[in-house]
Amino acid sequence: MTSRLLQRSLGSPDYDGIRQALRDDTSTPVISVRGLEVRVAVLPLFTHDGRQAVRVSSTEPLTHVLVGADSASGKDVTLLVPEVDTPRVLTLECRDDAGVVGSARITVTPQRKWSVFVVHHSHLDIGYTDPQGTVLRHHLDYLDAALRLAEETASWPDDAKFRWTVESSMPAVKWLAARPAEMVESFTRRGREGVIEVTALPFQLHTEACSTEELHRQLRFTRQFGFPVTSAMHTDVPGAVVGLVDALSQAGVRYLAAAHNWAGRSVPYLHGGDKLTRPFRWRAPSGNELIVWFTDTPHGMAYMEGNTVGLTDSYELADDLLPRYLSALATRGYPYGPGTFGWQGPDAPREPYELDVLHLRVQGAHADNAGPSIVPASIARRWNEEWAYPRLRSAVNRDFFEHVEERYLDRLAVHEGDWTDWWADGLGSGARPLGYVRRAQSALRVAETLHTLAGADATEEIDAAYDKVALFNEHTWGAANPWEDAEEAGDSGGLQWTRKSSGAYQAQDDAADLLHAAVRRFAAALSERGAEGGALTSFAVFNPATRARTDVVHAFLPRDVVGVDVPIALVDARTGETVPHHEEFVDPDDWPTRPIGRHVHAVVPDVPGYAYVRLDVVPGETQAPEPVELRELGDSPVIENEFYRVAYDVREGYISSIFDKRAGRELVNGDAAAGFGQYVYDQYATAPHFNHLSGHVGAHDRTLLGDRAIGRHATITKCRRTAVGEKLVVELHGKGVDWIRTTIELHYGVPRLDLTYQLAKQGTPAKEAVFLAFPFATGQATAWELTGGVGGPGVPRVPGSAEYMLPIRHWIAFEDPELTIAWATLEAPLVQLGTIHMPYAPFPPTLDQEDGTVYSWALNNIWDTNFPAQQQGETTFRYAVTSQAGAQGRRLGAAAAAGLTEPFVGALISDSPAATETYASVDHPDVLITSIGKDSVRLQSLAAEPVEATVTMTGREPVEVRLPACGVAVIGGTRS
Repeated sequence: MTSRLLQRSLGSPDYDGIRQALRDDTSTPVISVRGLEVRVAVLPLFTHDGRQAVRVSSTEPLTHVLVGADSASGKDVTLLVPEVDTPRVLTLECRDDAGVVGSARITVTPQRKWSVFVVHHSHLDIGYTDPQGTVLRHHLDYLDAALRLAEETASWPDDAKFRWTVESSMPAVKWLAARPAEMVESFTRRGREGVIEVTALPFQLHTEACSTEELHRQLRFTRQFGFPVTSAMHTDVPGAVVGLVDALSQAGVRYLAAAHNWAGRSVPYLHGGDKLTRPFRWRAPSGNELIVWFTDTPHGMAYMEGNTVGLTDSYELADDLLPRYLSALATRGYPYGPGTFGWQGPDAPREPYELDVLHLRVQGAHADNAGPSIVPASIARRWNEEWAYPRLRSAVNRDFFEHVEERYLDRLAVHEGDWTDWWADGLGSGARPLGYVRRAQSALRVAETLHTLAGADATEEIDAAYDKVALFNEHTWGAANPWEDAEEAGDSGGLQWTRKSSGAYQAQDDAADLLHAAVRRFAAALSERGAEGGALTSFAVFNPATRARTDVVHAFLPRDVVGVDVPIALVDARTGETVPHHEEFVDPDDWPTRPIGRHVHAVVPDVPGYAYVRLDVVPGETQAPEPVELRELGDSPVIENEFYRVAYDVREGYISSIFDKRAGRELVNGDAAAGFGQYVYDQYATAPHFNHLSGHVGAHDRTLLGDRAIGRHATITKCRRTAVGEKLVVELHGKGVDWIRTTIELHYGVPRLDLTYQLAKQGTPAKEAVFLAFPFATGQATAWELTGGVGGPGVPRVPGSAEYMLPIRHWIAFEDPELTIAWATLEAPLVQLGTIHMPYAPFPPTLDQEDGTVYSWALNNIWDTNFPAQQQGETTFRYAVTSQAGAQGRRLGAAAAAGLTEPFVGALISDSPAATETYASVDHPDVLITSIGKDSVRLQSLAAEPVEATVTMTGREPVEVRLPACGVAVIGGTRS
């Protein structure tokens, strides 16, 4: 009794319910007498001799007669009539032993003759269903099985042969390295024959977590399979960055099959998704485009369509359901009605599907990471023997696209811009490792550049570190039940998150190691070229950004190079002028485990981009001055430099004023709902530890906002002035944390405000989110950085993109006629503009809209599956603010971010090379040099239109290059 009670009470609809909904949605009741019901469906089924099908079902066995055409007995029968090209009315009589039970007039209508490409693959979740290593080994086994099945069906009719699409290339790369030569040769042969296809993406990425360079590097594997890679699959994740179009296009990929699993966390059809016809052409600002197919899934099934209609069960089930599915596609916006798969929203209002060709994914079982099966190919073989149409083809991914490109290309709609990911909010569930990964992304670009300038080729090591970064950005962040800690299957949450997060920390360590080595190599190369000078030693201060700037450098002067008791001064070798500096001594009594010496901080003026300036360390007259404590603080301490005056309200716990001295303007909106830099903690009235709970919860108001709290009890722990600037440190307390430490810094000569927030996060399974508020006294944001592009209110986006949040790279710009303001973030990519939304569909706002306010969504644990269920520990978030009258927003945004992502590097050198040297420059203000690699310079444009630029490198002739709008380019030597 208890078992039956639970089975009848719990869970989402099962396959039986889903399939019955499809039957009901695609058939019409025509007879109803004495509890007996007869339903009719006219379906797109055609025999080889030119007849089409009418399906009749009854609640009791009857003899069903289409008068003058066909008859059959049973509860579910198929009656055949000559194919019609105009509607034809026939009489249906239903009889039992006593005679005619009832009759009805039915209309047989013309039907489409479908071509269905059945694409057999396995969705790669690196984890989720099992620990990561187990999953990957299984996927290698699947390739073994795919080769065997290909051999087994080699003599079958071409449309029925087993074909296998490797959804993500990483298992194929690993397989090739782990199998004997004869198996590799067989794999390559099958790839050339079109029996096996490897698609381009190494795994399924949260593309918005990737840097542009990382995204491009992850496609380098497409060149190693011995056959062309022309298609990609993007599975599960509902959205992708605009930069993916350029990255795939440059790798020779023309086609993208997307299977967006909405899983109750997204409502694209409420944001224009009903206008997203398929297939479509996805075009980037560069003009590059892909032909895109996306699956039909308002209810979360995504890549399980083929399984849903029986293609991995049996021919009989497929024969029943597939024609109904095709009929529904031709007549309804979606094949299933509201409520199917537990979906709580209204039915989607999209127009019926208009083509007669379909891309239908199938997996060997109804599960992620399911292996290959002979069943879909067997069904296709029998199907094509029984029916002329629909024609089933066991296909690889690109087969469908080549068919569409040849026949329908000019009919396809074109959509442009970012396809903003609805699952990006999950990135906030691992804020600390995500921050480490984002720091690694920046460090790797600088490390590769410095290795290259030193004459070393670190490509292999850099690629390996990028691979670790990308593996963290892979979409599987945890187990199906991430709060559990079993050793296998979907409850292995503890094991999976340990491996996932440790990969992020290892990636950051690798990046730091590579940068550490690169700085030493760069210093050694410079020292070899230098001559002995009168300095005690020198620093080469390298600017890894494209534009010249004045900024602070942090460098270490070891005790064994210059004794800590020796007074020093820093001299700019270009001018002979002394550069003020601040020192922090590493006391061996306090830090016996760290190198002994001095941390030297100095603001170096006007360092050209991709250049170094030599700072000579010379004997000083006195020791560097000690910091000056600013004691007259009151409730509103103030720090300032030449550009800004910043006031902090201790009683309220936020920055009350940022006054731009040059513009004579206040940057803070003092009337905003939240204070500037204020800590905001939300807790939601939803339960933890229920798998996919968020897919069954709707929020149309603030009812589920259980609590909202702010940081309080601010205490000033430091407010001081040094030779390089002024700093204020405040500690607060708040819900969800043990403490909050806010560091506010202004450096002399640097037109930028630096902000650091450190949170001692408490772990809790309660559903929560942390925001840091930044209300600017300006209008709405005008531009923001995306991976491989720039977004903005007037920039096109793919219909159905997420609107309540933005996953950005690093900066947001606000432009008005008098002043441009730029805000930048290092570790935290998620933002909400103008308000804070509820994190449950349809994501209503909780505050009145304030156009100038940025809410940095620092962390959350609102997911119920896949992402970690809680997070804790000290976590750091860094931000920067700058402003300038008349500045172009995209350029100022890049400048603000450079202080965070491309800090000056101080390399200790023993001899005295030239006072300064510029290694690379570009003459267009919207073109950035992102890194210098072996025989290559990588460029990215911020411009909304194509531009021409000249790149100059030391020892080479200038190179002219044309970059498309928001495009990337790689030049090497004198060729572009």
